[in-house]
Amino acid sequence: MTLLRTSRLWFRTAGSLLAALVLSLLCGGILTRGSTAVADERPNIVVILVDDLRWDELGCQGHPFVRAPNIDRLAYEGARFRNAFCTTPLCSPVRACLLTGLHTHNHGIFDNTNRSEHSHQLKTFPQELQRAGYETAYVGKWHMGNDDTARPGFDHWVSMKGQGTSFDPTLNVDGQQVAFKGHTTDALNQKALDFVERKREQPSCVYVAHKALHPELTQRDDGSITDPSAARFQPATRHEGLYANDAVPRRLNVTDSLDGKPALQRKVDGVPPLGPGTGTPDETIRDRLRMLAGIEEGVGQLLASLESSGKLDNTVFVFTSDHGYWYGEHGLSVERRLAYEEAIRIPLLIRYPRLVKAGTTLDQFALSIDLAPTLLDLAGVESDWKFDGRSLRPLLAGDSPADWRSSFLIQYNTDTVFPRVRNMGYRALRTQRWKLIRYKYLDGMDELYDLLADPYEMRNVIAAPGSTAIVQQLNRELNAMLTDDRP
Repeated sequence: MTLLRTSRLWFRTAGSLLAALVLSLLCGGILTRGSTAVADERPNIVVILVDDLRWDELGCQGHPFVRAPNIDRLAYEGARFRNAFCTTPLCSPVRACLLTGLHTHNHGIFDNTNRSEHSHQLKTFPQELQRAGYETAYVGKWHMGNDDTARPGFDHWVSMKGQGTSFDPTLNVDGQQVAFKGHTTDALNQKALDFVERKREQPSCVYVAHKALHPELTQRDDGSITDPSAARFQPATRHEGLYANDAVPRRLNVTDSLDGKPALQRKVDGVPPLGPGTGTPDETIRDRLRMLAGIEEGVGQLLASLESSGKLDNTVFVFTSDHGYWYGEHGLSVERRLAYEEAIRIPLLIRYPRLVKAGTTLDQFALSIDLAPTLLDLAGVESDWKFDGRSLRPLLAGDSPADWRSSFLIQYNTDTVFPRVRNMGYRALRTQRWKLIRYKYLDGMDELYDLLADPYEMRNVIAAPGSTAIVQQLNRELNAMLTDDRP
């Protein structure tokens, strides 16, 4: 009898120890990846990158007639950044900024010329996610050169050569050239949805870089554009009648006389002087917003799929753009490269209810270089990379770090596409009150704006009495940000 009691006690003790060991393994995450014994609770990630979308082209940002309830939902159920900016208002460089967390002078994608080879060497946040066990996908326009082949860091790849086309695209799908019929936005929406709906045990990240809202362009082999003035925005056929009777809003600076802007007043052969007639026509703006309607549908599809699978609230859903576009402010239309607000401001919406309170609005400066460190932070992935950006997690969690940035760098080199901005490289500094634009190749044409007194940037006060001290201070701060400046 004593032996029997002893045996029962031993088995109870051994069972308790075994149970404790299993519990320890579960809580500590020691079970091997792929085990079905414990769910991987790291968040999924969806990034929607829209081409050329202004910050004010959404209903949640105050637009009077754009209808995009699924995109707006991200703001109403997440966070909306009211002061989000790109650091280089040009397609290729800012795409590298988003993926690397680095300024343009540090990642080396300086312009829109064909930098395919260098873009294969970039260190991007999806590479780190992939190493940490994420399944990753890139869907859309790469546009750091014309090469459509897969870049490192992505398990699945869907892309196009160069700028791509608005209709009937041929896409590189995991190494195979596949022809699609219809609007390119629809094809990219479907490929993103296919990835999200795949069965998997590990977390996933899909980065969707839309062709829209970019116009149709004819591109040479070197990446240059044959005739920028012939660009046309082409929405899906079903959206062609949208907003036909809606009055297009214009900002006050469409009336800018350009006094104090000698850089914009330069005479350029073959290019008309800027004025009220050189801005973007109403119907062109409507076509841009009609292209947005296709992206809105894709966002709705992704939200519905994630919600039906129970994954939505464990998904970091990001919606943003590379840079803005001109509606005729300062007489401008297609030359997005300049440092004025309409080019550098971007929408930034982040939904992640495990961290972010619904309806959060944030006024701190958020930059395109912050995306990479933010997503790695939210995914719990530690990296020894030295980012120029910083994680937005504290802001998303409701904190207000005392050392948060109070100014940031804007830079543009040059390219050969638009004659008006050739040889107009600049380095600029924006603070909460001031913006200093320092041109690299145009002597005596620098600009200074007091954004509190002049939010439309119509009065260059660089030569005004009393401006000398602030110009010197801003130049010192700008120089400190350019310790490794190149072109």
